[in-house]
Amino acid sequence: MCRLPPAKSAMTLIPEIKANQSVELLKELHILTRDGKINQDSRRKLKQVYHLFHFIEPLLNEVLTEKAQLTLADHGAGKSYLGFIVYDLFLKSRDYGHIYGIETRQELVVKSQQLSNKLGFDRMSFLNLSVEASADSSELPDQIDIVTALHACNTATDDAIKFALQKKAKFIILVPCCQAEVASVLNKYRKQSLGTTPLSELWRHPIHSREFGSHITNVLRCLLLEANGYQVTATELVGWEHSMKNELIIARHTGRPRKDAKTRLEQILNELNLNTLHDRFVY
Repeated sequence: MCRLPPAKSAMTLIPEIKANQSVELLKELHILTRDGKINQDSRRKLKQVYHLFHFIEPLLNEVLTEKAQLTLADHGAGKSYLGFIVYDLFLKSRDYGHIYGIETRQELVVKSQQLSNKLGFDRMSFLNLSVEASADSSELPDQIDIVTALHACNTATDDAIKFALQKKAKFIILVPCCQAEVASVLNKYRKQSLGTTPLSELWRHPIHSREFGSHITNVLRCLLLEANGYQVTATELVGWEHSMKNELIIARHTGRPRKDAKTRLEQILNELNLNTLHDRFVY
């Protein structure tokens, strides 16, 4: 009688999946198909989320060395890939810790809440709020330990920073996206800038103003965080072949503001004719 070999689990067939990862969750998130397979697009998404978790995990552990509780708010959560992965790999095995997913699209909030109920992830909450509105919501605690914003579009990343400062976050993790505001101001005042500084050649052409605007936005954000007592690391999330929106900013609160950060920030705004954005970046 011919014996068939034992069936292999999805984790055996797909070595990228972590040993303690819920296969059911990956299927629900459509990273795995119903028969436990993965396509190339899903493999890239899984790699990005795992790589971000690699940066976040030691921060989670550090918070727990200082206190017996843990809160994480994920802004622009979308389908809450990050929140679910963090809960599954880190909080599921513990009796404490809460994750808040904040998202403006109500249908995604409803689906995420249904999925967390189905999986028994009872320390996850999903709020149908803008990032800006969440700062004053009674549905969130006064203090949040870790704030994340993964591809929160344009000024939503700035709102996430304001939220984090208001909530006295220990750590802030940002992967900015679609930074159009600074580029639009650079374009608006291009003629005036051309007459006052040769640096305006950096954004004279539209493609350059878009890319330079995106870059300077993140520089200003880093200075803002440093001015508010955070130590900042800017690096890349994954290889550029996986995503062009790839800058990762990690801020750790030290309570020691960089002395010249606010001055440098204001000087850059003035030099680049961006003074109309003063209140967004200086506070």
